Amino acid sequence: MPKILRINTRTKEYNFEDVGPYVNLGGRALTSRVINKEVPADCHPLSAENKLIFATGILGGSTAANSGRLSVGTKSPLTGGIKESNSGGLFAHKMPKMDLLAIILEDKPADEAPFSTLFISDNKVEFRDASDIVGMDNYPAHDKLLAEYGDKMIAGLIGPAGETVRKTATIQFTDPYKRPARSAGRGGTGAVMGSKKIKAIILDSAVNNKVEPADAETFKTARKTWVDILTGHPVTGQGLPGFGTAILVNLVNEAGAMPGKNFRLGQIDHAADISGEKIAENIEARSGKVKEGCHTGCVIQCSQQYNDANGEYLTSGFEYETIWAFGANAMIKDIDQIARLDRICDEKGMDTIEIGNAIAIAMDGGIIPWGDGEAAIELVSKVGSGDPMGMILGNGVDFAGGAFGVDRLPTVKGQSMPAYDPRAVKGVGVTYATTAMGADHTAGYAVAQNILKVGGDVDGLKKEGNIELSKNLQIATAAIDSMGFCLFVAFAVLDAENGVQAMADLVAAYTGKPFSTDDLINLGINCMKDEQLFNERAGFTKYDDKLPRFFETDKLPPHNVVWDIDEDELQGAKV
Repeated sequence: MPKILRINTRTKEYNFEDVGPYVNLGGRALTSRVINKEVPADCHPLSAENKLIFATGILGGSTAANSGRLSVGTKSPLTGGIKESNSGGLFAHKMPKMDLLAIILEDKPADEAPFSTLFISDNKVEFRDASDIVGMDNYPAHDKLLAEYGDKMIAGLIGPAGETVRKTATIQFTDPYKRPARSAGRGGTGAVMGSKKIKAIILDSAVNNKVEPADAETFKTARKTWVDILTGHPVTGQGLPGFGTAILVNLVNEAGAMPGKNFRLGQIDHAADISGEKIAENIEARSGKVKEGCHTGCVIQCSQQYNDANGEYLTSGFEYETIWAFGANAMIKDIDQIARLDRICDEKGMDTIEIGNAIAIAMDGGIIPWGDGEAAIELVSKVGSGDPMGMILGNGVDFAGGAFGVDRLPTVKGQSMPAYDPRAVKGVGVTYATTAMGADHTAGYAVAQNILKVGGDVDGLKKEGNIELSKNLQIATAAIDSMGFCLFVAFAVLDAENGVQAMADLVAAYTGKPFSTDDLINLGINCMKDEQLFNERAGFTKYDDKLPRFFETDKLPPHNVVWDIDEDELQGAKV
């Protein structure tokens, strides 16, 4: 039976516990329940009272396709509310093989305490001196850990941004190709880990317990049905494997929903230069990899290996949101400069969406010129150092806006918006406003219906139908995150009559417990209730569930639309 491992980072005590009150939970449902029940909602996110939870999904460790995602939960230093940040990599698939459902970091050492590396093995945790990797960027630090622990090593680690507790800090995880290229990216999870003086967490490669479904034959049948659903859909079976998530650049730009120049434009002229098609062309010319999986068991294969002009590895996990943040919102036209910025963010351990938006704020404030990729690279490289400019950028958009005198700040609950303008993709706008996570497209990805016309057709330029759409997607997404699935499975599920049933069948066969489609929906609803309750106790009200004023007053070209849904209407998206 999987355990919950609690580690006190101050006393260095630890305990392997039975699941207890958290039975039948996993992933985001588990992290959000722990935060809601155990963390004082009014605590400071960097205080000893906050906790950092790593949880595998209900299907974690199984052979179900695309079920290897990790949920990292905490009270966010960026938003002041609850946060679940989702990551690929090998961590979530390894934890069940160590009989671990969750790892919870508690308390915090004194400020002057040194950083430690946690080595987790079979019923044992060791605090090891991390002084040899403190201050190092993530790639060289990860290489050093590989040399020490062997090439089967699986780690989660923070870079200089996390060590210096910047609000944009990520936790980077080992990917299937032994690179620290997968991120728990949003909300400052890396800052919480840094506050607890943990530089890295290593899972012992020698512990490899067998994980089997309770009903092997039924699970095998359900798994085949599931794979057929994913590989048979044009988005998950063809589009994403062919061009990665950057396939969206041209599609969103043509729809007039591409935020450009700090959310002033709905279209940009240089979309073709930073598109998925252009990236695929460069990858093939430079002997990179057009498709690869971000975690064990991925059949969608939307990640990539992007090489520089000399054919040397530069970055991977080169996502649409990253390309948009630097390439459209900051108006940088050189895709290689954007790739370098992506790599720097992985090295320092920073959320590319928040940092990309912060660079646009720096440009809006006249700190560097619009579209100047080299100047952006110089600024981003300072994060994690003692340079004041790095300290400002590393704390995100709202902080940078205050420092640079910019009032056009595209944030909700302190977190910056991703790559879809809410005036033209109103379903996503509802999600930005109402999710407990702050502006987060992944919480309810209405782009599927507003633009791609997957799972239905709801006009993104009008408010009609988008509140209910967002609510339903938020519930479904919370359930998907809790099972450990990649969000992108939703594309296929939305168009498959047996999609939701297939997920429920997998859970039932794997756990050996009845699990219906109603149970799946309730998993999502209860997860959202935990998150909303925590934020209410933290002081959030309906007036925090709204977009910045300029979206209501400034028309977005080319459709000349504004945001026209008020905070009372938006409450319809809450559970």
